[in-house]
Amino acid sequence: MSQTPGTRLKLDHEHIALVLQGGGALGAYQAGVFEAIAELPHEPHWVAGISIGAINAALIVGNPPERRVARLRAFWERVSSHVSTVFPWMDPQRAAFHQFSAAVSATVGVNGFYAPRLWPPAWQWPGSDGALSYYDTAPLRQTLEALIDFDLINQGGIRLSVGAVNVRTGNSVYFDNRQQRIGPEHIMASGALPPAFAPVVIDGEAYWDGGIVSNTPLQYVLDQRGPGRLLVAQVDLFSARGALPQTLGEALSRQKDIMYSSRTRFNTDQAAQLQRDRQLIHSLLQRLPEAVRQEPEVQQLAARCQQSHVDIVHLIYRQSRYEQESKDYEFSRSTVLEHWAAGRRDMLNTLNHPDWLERSEPDHGVAVYDLNRDAEGVWPAATPRA
Repeated sequence: MSQTPGTRLKLDHEHIALVLQGGGALGAYQAGVFEAIAELPHEPHWVAGISIGAINAALIVGNPPERRVARLRAFWERVSSHVSTVFPWMDPQRAAFHQFSAAVSATVGVNGFYAPRLWPPAWQWPGSDGALSYYDTAPLRQTLEALIDFDLINQGGIRLSVGAVNVRTGNSVYFDNRQQRIGPEHIMASGALPPAFAPVVIDGEAYWDGGIVSNTPLQYVLDQRGPGRLLVAQVDLFSARGALPQTLGEALSRQKDIMYSSRTRFNTDQAAQLQRDRQLIHSLLQRLPEAVRQEPEVQQLAARCQQSHVDIVHLIYRQSRYEQESKDYEFSRSTVLEHWAAGRRDMLNTLNHPDWLERSEPDHGVAVYDLNRDAEGVWPAATPRA
Protein backbone atom coordinates (compact mmCIF):
# COMPACT_ATOMS: atom_id res chain seq x y z
CA MET A 1 0.00 0.00 0.00
CA SER A 2 1.35 3.36 -0.98
CA GLN A 3 -0.60 5.29 1.62
CA THR A 4 -1.07 4.97 5.33
CA PRO A 5 -3.97 2.61 6.06
CA GLY A 6 -7.20 4.46 6.63
CA THR A 7 -5.95 7.94 5.68
CA ARG A 8 -9.34 8.60 4.03
CA LEU A 9 -11.28 7.06 6.91
CA LYS A 10 -13.30 9.63 8.86
CA LEU A 11 -15.24 8.22 11.79
CA ASP A 12 -17.90 10.03 13.79
CA HIS A 13 -18.96 7.02 15.85
CA GLU A 14 -18.99 7.19 19.63
CA HIS A 15 -18.35 3.44 19.89
CA ILE A 16 -16.37 0.92 17.81
CA ALA A 17 -16.89 -2.83 18.28
CA LEU A 18 -14.90 -5.72 16.82
CA VAL A 19 -16.98 -8.90 16.46
CA LEU A 20 -15.12 -12.19 15.86
CA GLN A 21 -16.75 -15.44 14.76
CA GLY A 22 -15.54 -18.91 15.71
CA GLY A 23 -13.64 -21.03 13.21
CA GLY A 24 -10.59 -22.80 14.65
CA ALA A 25 -7.48 -22.54 12.48
CA LEU A 26 -9.23 -20.00 10.25
CA GLY A 27 -8.91 -17.52 13.13
CA ALA A 28 -5.51 -16.45 11.78
CA TYR A 29 -7.55 -14.43 9.25
CA GLN A 30 -8.94 -12.36 12.14
CA ALA A 31 -5.43 -11.76 13.45
CA GLY A 32 -4.45 -10.36 10.06
CA VAL A 33 -7.52 -8.13 10.06
CA PHE A 34 -6.56 -6.77 13.47
CA GLU A 35 -2.97 -6.13 12.39
CA ALA A 36 -4.37 -3.64 9.87
CA ILE A 37 -6.79 -2.16 12.41
CA ALA A 38 -3.94 -1.70 14.90
CA GLU A 39 -2.27 0.77 12.52
CA LEU A 40 -5.22 3.16 12.84
CA PRO A 41 -5.50 5.98 15.39
CA HIS A 42 -8.85 4.49 16.45
CA GLU A 43 -8.95 1.42 18.68
CA PRO A 44 -12.01 -0.72 19.40
CA HIS A 45 -13.96 0.10 22.54
CA TRP A 46 -15.44 -3.39 22.63
CA VAL A 47 -14.20 -6.77 21.37
CA ALA A 48 -16.60 -9.73 21.35
CA GLY A 49 -15.80 -13.24 20.21
CA ILE A 50 -16.79 -16.89 20.21
CA SER A 51 -14.45 -19.91 20.21
CA ILE A 52 -11.23 -18.95 18.36
CA GLY A 53 -12.73 -15.48 18.11
CA ALA A 54 -12.82 -15.39 21.92
CA ILE A 55 -9.13 -16.33 22.06
CA ASN A 56 -8.20 -13.62 19.57
CA ALA A 57 -10.39 -11.16 21.46
CA ALA A 58 -8.69 -11.96 24.78
CA LEU A 59 -5.25 -11.59 23.20
CA ILE A 60 -6.27 -8.12 21.97
CA VAL A 61 -7.94 -6.85 25.13
CA GLY A 62 -5.46 -8.57 27.45
CA ASN A 63 -2.43 -6.70 26.13
CA PRO A 64 -1.45 -3.02 25.81
CA PRO A 65 -1.77 -1.52 22.30
CA GLU A 66 1.93 -1.79 21.47
CA ARG A 67 1.98 -5.52 22.30
CA ARG A 68 -1.28 -6.79 20.82
CA VAL A 69 -0.13 -7.78 17.34
CA ALA A 70 3.04 -9.37 18.73
CA ARG A 71 1.00 -11.50 21.14
CA LEU A 72 -1.40 -12.53 18.40
CA ARG A 73 1.57 -13.52 16.28
CA ALA A 74 3.12 -15.43 19.19
CA PHE A 75 -0.08 -17.43 19.64
CA TRP A 76 -0.42 -18.31 15.97
CA GLU A 77 3.25 -19.20 15.67
CA ARG A 78 2.94 -21.46 18.68
CA VAL A 79 -0.10 -23.37 17.43
CA SER A 80 1.31 -23.76 13.90
CA SER A 81 4.70 -25.13 14.87
CA HIS A 82 4.06 -28.85 14.17
CA VAL A 83 3.86 -28.66 10.36
CA SER A 84 5.65 -25.80 8.65
CA THR A 85 6.44 -27.10 5.15
CA VAL A 86 5.85 -24.60 2.35
CA PHE A 87 2.98 -25.54 0.04
CA PRO A 88 3.85 -27.02 -3.37
CA TRP A 89 2.70 -24.97 -6.35
CA MET A 90 0.03 -27.26 -7.82
CA ASP A 91 -3.45 -27.13 -6.28
CA PRO A 92 -3.87 -30.95 -6.08
CA GLN A 93 -0.61 -31.17 -4.16
CA ARG A 94 -1.65 -28.30 -1.92
CA ALA A 95 -4.95 -30.04 -1.23
CA ALA A 96 -3.11 -33.25 -0.33
CA PHE A 97 -0.76 -31.37 1.98
CA HIS A 98 -3.73 -29.59 3.55
CA GLN A 99 -5.38 -32.92 4.37
CA PHE A 100 -2.09 -34.35 5.65
CA SER A 101 -1.55 -31.38 7.97
CA ALA A 102 -5.11 -31.64 9.28
CA ALA A 103 -4.54 -35.35 9.96
CA VAL A 104 -1.44 -34.46 11.98
CA SER A 105 -3.48 -32.00 14.06
CA ALA A 106 -6.14 -34.65 14.66
CA THR A 107 -3.64 -37.38 15.54
CA VAL A 108 -0.95 -35.69 17.64
CA GLY A 109 -2.76 -32.49 18.63
CA VAL A 110 -1.72 -28.86 18.25
CA ASN A 111 1.20 -27.40 20.17
CA GLY A 112 0.06 -24.95 22.83
CA PHE A 113 -3.59 -25.79 22.21
CA TYR A 114 -4.65 -29.41 22.73
CA ALA A 115 -3.19 -32.90 23.06
CA PRO A 116 -4.86 -36.29 22.48
CA ARG A 117 -5.94 -38.21 25.54
CA LEU A 118 -4.14 -41.49 26.20
CA TRP A 119 -7.28 -43.58 26.32
CA PRO A 120 -10.51 -43.48 24.28
CA PRO A 121 -13.28 -41.58 26.06
CA ALA A 122 -15.45 -44.69 26.47
CA TRP A 123 -12.84 -46.22 28.77
CA GLN A 124 -12.81 -43.31 31.17
CA TRP A 125 -14.78 -42.79 34.35
CA PRO A 126 -18.31 -41.59 33.36
CA GLY A 127 -18.65 -37.84 33.73
CA SER A 128 -14.91 -37.16 33.73
CA ASP A 129 -13.23 -34.94 31.15
CA GLY A 130 -11.64 -38.05 29.67
CA ALA A 131 -15.03 -39.66 29.15
CA LEU A 132 -16.44 -36.58 27.43
CA SER A 133 -13.69 -35.56 25.04
CA TYR A 134 -10.92 -36.75 22.76
CA TYR A 135 -8.40 -34.04 23.63
CA ASP A 136 -6.92 -32.39 26.70
CA THR A 137 -6.87 -28.56 26.54
CA ALA A 138 -4.46 -28.03 29.44
CA PRO A 139 -1.87 -26.71 26.93
CA LEU A 140 -4.32 -23.96 25.92
CA ARG A 141 -4.67 -22.76 29.50
CA GLN A 142 -0.88 -22.51 29.78
CA THR A 143 -0.76 -20.55 26.50
CA LEU A 144 -3.49 -18.14 27.60
CA GLU A 145 -1.81 -17.52 30.94
CA ALA A 146 1.52 -16.86 29.20
CA LEU A 147 0.23 -14.46 26.54
CA ILE A 148 -2.69 -12.64 28.20
CA ASP A 149 -2.76 -10.20 31.10
CA PHE A 150 -6.09 -11.00 32.72
CA ASP A 151 -5.64 -8.20 35.25
CA LEU A 152 -5.59 -5.79 32.31
CA ILE A 153 -8.77 -7.35 30.91
CA ASN A 154 -10.52 -6.91 34.24
CA GLN A 155 -9.52 -3.26 34.55
CA GLY A 156 -12.22 -2.75 31.92
CA GLY A 157 -10.46 -0.29 29.64
CA ILE A 158 -11.81 -2.18 26.62
CA ARG A 159 -14.97 -4.21 26.96
CA LEU A 160 -14.55 -7.96 26.36
CA SER A 161 -17.45 -10.35 25.79
CA VAL A 162 -17.10 -14.06 24.98
CA GLY A 163 -19.96 -16.42 24.20
CA ALA A 164 -20.52 -19.96 25.49
CA VAL A 165 -23.43 -22.40 25.92
CA ASN A 166 -24.71 -23.74 29.24
CA VAL A 167 -24.64 -27.52 28.80
CA ARG A 168 -27.50 -28.09 31.25
CA THR A 169 -29.94 -25.44 29.91
CA GLY A 170 -28.79 -25.19 26.29
CA ASN A 171 -28.90 -21.39 26.51
CA SER A 172 -26.30 -18.95 25.22
CA VAL A 173 -24.29 -17.21 27.95
CA TYR A 174 -21.90 -14.29 27.59
CA PHE A 175 -19.02 -13.70 29.95
CA ASP A 176 -18.40 -9.96 30.03
CA ASN A 177 -15.73 -8.01 31.90
CA ARG A 178 -18.36 -5.34 32.61
CA GLN A 179 -20.33 -7.92 34.57
CA GLN A 180 -17.79 -10.35 36.08
CA ARG A 181 -14.11 -11.07 36.44
CA ILE A 182 -12.74 -12.88 33.38
CA GLY A 183 -10.16 -15.66 33.68
CA PRO A 184 -8.65 -18.29 31.35
CA GLU A 185 -11.55 -20.62 32.10
CA HIS A 186 -14.06 -18.23 30.49
CA ILE A 187 -12.06 -18.09 27.26
CA MET A 188 -11.64 -21.87 27.25
CA ALA A 189 -15.37 -22.38 27.84
CA SER A 190 -16.12 -20.32 24.74
CA GLY A 191 -14.00 -22.71 22.66
CA ALA A 192 -14.89 -26.07 24.28
CA LEU A 193 -16.36 -27.68 21.17
CA PRO A 194 -17.64 -31.23 21.84
CA PRO A 195 -16.74 -34.02 21.47
CA ALA A 196 -13.19 -32.81 20.84
CA PHE A 197 -13.02 -30.80 24.08
CA ALA A 198 -14.61 -31.35 27.48
CA PRO A 199 -17.02 -28.79 28.94
CA VAL A 200 -15.49 -26.17 31.22
CA VAL A 201 -17.07 -25.88 34.68
CA ILE A 202 -17.43 -22.34 36.05
CA ASP A 203 -19.22 -21.69 39.36
CA GLY A 204 -20.82 -25.14 39.27
CA GLU A 205 -22.14 -24.89 35.69
CA ALA A 206 -20.65 -26.64 32.63
CA TYR A 207 -20.15 -24.73 29.39
CA TRP A 208 -19.45 -25.70 25.79
CA ASP A 209 -18.42 -23.72 22.71
CA GLY A 210 -20.79 -20.83 22.00
CA GLY A 211 -20.85 -21.72 18.32
CA ILE A 212 -23.18 -24.62 19.06
CA VAL A 213 -26.06 -22.13 19.35
CA SER A 214 -24.73 -19.08 17.49
CA ASN A 215 -21.25 -18.72 16.07
CA THR A 216 -21.20 -14.92 16.05
CA PRO A 217 -21.72 -12.49 18.94
CA LEU A 218 -23.24 -9.77 16.75
CA GLN A 219 -26.71 -9.95 18.25
CA TYR A 220 -25.32 -9.69 21.78
CA VAL A 221 -23.45 -6.52 20.82
CA LEU A 222 -26.55 -5.01 19.21
CA ASP A 223 -28.72 -5.92 22.20
CA GLN A 224 -26.27 -4.65 24.83
CA ARG A 225 -25.05 -1.46 23.13
CA GLY A 226 -25.54 1.86 24.81
CA PRO A 227 -26.47 5.26 23.35
CA GLY A 228 -24.41 6.82 20.59
CA ARG A 229 -23.48 5.87 17.03
CA LEU A 230 -21.88 2.42 16.78
CA LEU A 231 -19.47 1.03 14.18
CA VAL A 232 -19.19 -2.78 14.15
CA ALA A 233 -16.38 -4.55 12.31
CA GLN A 234 -17.71 -8.09 11.94
CA VAL A 235 -15.13 -10.69 10.86
CA ASP A 236 -16.65 -14.04 9.90
CA LEU A 237 -14.74 -17.22 9.09
CA PHE A 238 -17.52 -19.19 7.39
CA SER A 239 -19.51 -17.92 4.42
CA ALA A 240 -23.27 -18.42 4.35
CA ARG A 241 -23.19 -18.23 0.56
CA GLY A 242 -21.23 -20.60 -1.64
CA ALA A 243 -21.13 -22.60 -4.84
CA LEU A 244 -22.92 -25.91 -5.32
CA PRO A 245 -20.46 -28.63 -4.21
CA GLN A 246 -19.14 -31.07 -6.80
CA THR A 247 -17.41 -33.63 -4.57
CA LEU A 248 -17.99 -35.24 -1.18
CA GLY A 249 -15.21 -33.14 0.35
CA GLU A 250 -16.80 -29.97 -1.00
CA ALA A 251 -20.20 -31.09 0.32
CA LEU A 252 -18.79 -31.56 3.83
CA SER A 253 -17.06 -28.19 3.64
CA ARG A 254 -20.24 -26.48 2.44
CA GLN A 255 -22.23 -28.11 5.25
CA LYS A 256 -19.78 -26.71 7.78
CA ASP A 257 -20.01 -23.25 6.21
CA ILE A 258 -23.80 -23.22 6.45
CA MET A 259 -23.84 -24.64 9.98
CA TYR A 260 -21.31 -22.19 11.43
CA SER A 261 -22.10 -19.05 9.46
CA SER A 262 -24.96 -18.61 11.97
CA ARG A 263 -27.21 -17.01 9.36
CA THR A 264 -25.30 -13.77 9.78
CA ARG A 265 -26.88 -12.12 6.75
CA PHE A 266 -30.35 -12.98 8.02
CA ASN A 267 -29.54 -11.73 11.52
CA THR A 268 -28.09 -8.42 10.36
CA ASP A 269 -30.99 -7.83 7.98
CA GLN A 270 -33.41 -8.58 10.81
CA ALA A 271 -31.57 -6.12 13.05
CA ALA A 272 -31.89 -3.46 10.35
CA GLN A 273 -35.62 -4.13 9.99
CA LEU A 274 -36.11 -3.99 13.77
CA GLN A 275 -34.35 -0.62 13.87
CA ARG A 276 -36.57 0.72 11.06
CA ASP A 277 -39.67 -0.50 12.93
CA ARG A 278 -38.48 1.33 16.02
CA GLN A 279 -38.09 4.49 13.97
CA LEU A 280 -41.66 4.19 12.69
CA ILE A 281 -43.02 3.63 16.20
CA HIS A 282 -41.06 6.60 17.51
CA SER A 283 -42.43 8.77 14.71
CA LEU A 284 -45.99 7.69 15.48
CA LEU A 285 -45.53 8.31 19.21
CA GLN A 286 -44.51 11.90 18.48
CA ARG A 287 -47.90 12.48 16.88
CA LEU A 288 -49.82 11.53 20.00
CA PRO A 289 -51.36 14.24 22.19
CA GLU A 290 -49.03 15.54 24.88
CA ALA A 291 -51.12 14.06 27.69
CA VAL A 292 -50.93 10.58 26.14
CA ARG A 293 -47.18 10.90 25.58
CA GLN A 294 -46.73 11.49 29.30
CA GLU A 295 -48.24 8.12 30.18
CA PRO A 296 -45.58 5.82 31.74
CA GLU A 297 -46.20 3.04 29.23
CA VAL A 298 -45.82 5.39 26.28
CA GLN A 299 -42.65 6.92 27.71
CA GLN A 300 -41.20 3.46 28.27
CA LEU A 301 -41.97 2.47 24.68
CA ALA A 302 -40.51 5.74 23.38
CA ALA A 303 -37.30 5.17 25.33
CA ARG A 304 -36.90 1.70 23.81
CA CYS A 305 -37.30 3.15 20.32
CA GLN A 306 -34.59 5.79 20.71
CA GLN A 307 -31.41 4.16 19.42
CA SER A 308 -28.63 5.70 17.41
CA HIS A 309 -27.38 4.58 14.01
CA VAL A 310 -25.29 1.42 13.59
CA ASP A 311 -22.84 0.73 10.74
CA ILE A 312 -21.84 -2.92 10.34
CA VAL A 313 -18.78 -3.56 8.18
CA HIS A 314 -18.88 -7.23 7.25
CA LEU A 315 -15.74 -9.13 6.21
CA ILE A 316 -15.94 -12.86 5.45
CA TYR A 317 -13.03 -15.21 4.87
CA ARG A 318 -13.21 -16.82 1.43
CA GLN A 319 -11.57 -20.24 1.41
CA SER A 320 -8.95 -21.24 -1.14
CA ARG A 321 -9.73 -23.83 -3.80
CA TYR A 322 -7.69 -26.52 -2.08
CA GLU A 323 -9.31 -26.18 1.37
CA GLN A 324 -11.88 -28.78 2.34
CA GLU A 325 -13.92 -29.71 5.41
CA SER A 326 -10.77 -29.89 7.57
CA LYS A 327 -9.97 -26.21 7.05
CA ASP A 328 -10.82 -25.29 10.64
CA TYR A 329 -8.32 -27.75 12.14
CA GLU A 330 -5.48 -27.45 9.61
CA PHE A 331 -2.80 -25.63 11.58
CA SER A 332 0.26 -25.77 9.28
CA ARG A 333 2.50 -22.71 9.45
CA SER A 334 2.10 -22.00 5.73
CA THR A 335 -1.70 -22.03 5.92
CA VAL A 336 -1.74 -19.85 9.05
CA LEU A 337 0.49 -17.30 7.32
CA GLU A 338 -1.73 -17.40 4.25
CA HIS A 339 -4.86 -16.77 6.34
CA TRP A 340 -3.15 -13.95 8.24
CA ALA A 341 -2.05 -12.26 5.00
CA ALA A 342 -5.57 -12.56 3.54
CA GLY A 343 -7.09 -10.89 6.60
CA ARG A 344 -4.62 -8.02 6.51
CA ARG A 345 -5.09 -7.54 2.76
CA ASP A 346 -8.90 -7.51 3.01
CA MET A 347 -8.90 -5.05 5.89
CA LEU A 348 -6.45 -2.71 4.15
CA ASN A 349 -8.71 -2.70 1.09
CA THR A 350 -11.61 -1.80 3.36
CA LEU A 351 -9.72 1.01 5.08
CA ASN A 352 -8.40 2.49 1.88
CA HIS A 353 -11.79 2.44 0.15
CA PRO A 354 -14.08 3.86 2.86
CA ASP A 355 -16.86 4.95 0.48
CA TRP A 356 -19.19 2.82 2.59
CA LEU A 357 -19.22 5.53 5.28
CA GLU A 358 -19.97 8.48 3.01
CA ARG A 359 -23.62 9.41 3.46
CA SER A 360 -25.00 12.89 2.88
CA GLU A 361 -27.54 12.53 5.67
CA PRO A 362 -26.97 9.85 8.31
CA ASP A 363 -30.17 8.15 9.39
CA HIS A 364 -30.87 6.34 12.64
CA GLY A 365 -31.13 2.78 11.36
CA VAL A 366 -28.70 -0.04 10.69
CA ALA A 367 -26.52 -0.08 7.56
CA VAL A 368 -24.74 -3.34 6.69
CA TYR A 369 -21.85 -3.20 4.25
CA ASP A 370 -20.50 -6.35 2.58
CA LEU A 371 -16.81 -5.78 1.86
CA ASN A 372 -15.46 -9.05 0.55
CA ARG A 373 -13.54 -10.38 -2.39
CA ASP A 374 -15.49 -12.56 -4.78
CA ALA A 375 -14.36 -16.00 -5.94
CA GLU A 376 -11.98 -14.44 -8.48
CA GLY A 377 -10.44 -12.12 -5.92
CA VAL A 378 -12.15 -9.00 -7.31
CA TRP A 379 -12.93 -6.29 -4.78
CA PRO A 380 -16.49 -5.06 -5.44
CA ALA A 381 -17.80 -1.55 -4.94
CA ALA A 382 -19.02 -1.23 -1.36
CA THR A 383 -22.74 -0.65 -1.08
CA PRO A 384 -25.04 -0.93 1.92
CA ARG A 385 -27.50 -3.80 2.14
CA ALA A 386 -29.83 -2.08 4.57
